[in-house]
Amino acid sequence: MTTKIKICGLTTPDTLDVALEGGADFVGAVVFPKSPRHLEPEAAAALFERARGRAKIVAVTVDPDDALLQQIARTLRPDFIQLHGSETPGRAERVRALTGAGVIKALPIRQADDFAAADAWSDEADHLMFDAKPPEGSALPGGVGHSFDWTLLAGRAFRHPWFLAGGLNPDNVAEALRITGTPMVDVSSGVESTPGVKDAGRIAAFIQNARRS
Repeated sequence: MTTKIKICGLTTPDTLDVALEGGADFVGAVVFPKSPRHLEPEAAAALFERARGRAKIVAVTVDPDDALLQQIARTLRPDFIQLHGSETPGRAERVRALTGAGVIKALPIRQADDFAAADAWSDEADHLMFDAKPPEGSALPGGVGHSFDWTLLAGRAFRHPWFLAGGLNPDNVAEALRITGTPMVDVSSGVESTPGVKDAGRIAAFIQNARRS
């Protein structure tokens, strides 16, 4: 099975085009002001319209309220809303109703016990995303370049195809795929030259190395 690839936190036409031309399956717009990759919904809509029909468009949010979800739905019209905060499983139905989009739920992982949250979300989310739990005191729930012990995923099965995230880059994605067998990978900081600045060469290399695995 071919690994599906999500390039997240894209902010410029040239890097979005590299992701699309490389065959990325998902492209992500971060709508979260604390992130160096933040785009206002209107700006994200203008940029990501070029991706429509070529890759699934994902709006990455952190504990979004109804008003923000409605704004994202009206402007960006994403295929998926990624919930990357402390949202509860019960929130998923409301997110779908407000946006008409699917739901990706990111779960922070540091130790085996952290996978318990996956059970509660398995019936509510279209896809789970296992991301590294950020350091204490971090203002960001993800996108900080940290990974978790991938062997924690050994032997685990989930109801829907799931994403591996956290600390992935062109140099380690093949190893991550070998260890976890993940059907989908997500990368953001691992294809940047500085926080929030995507590197076209690293995007292309990440996609190439993931496809070869």
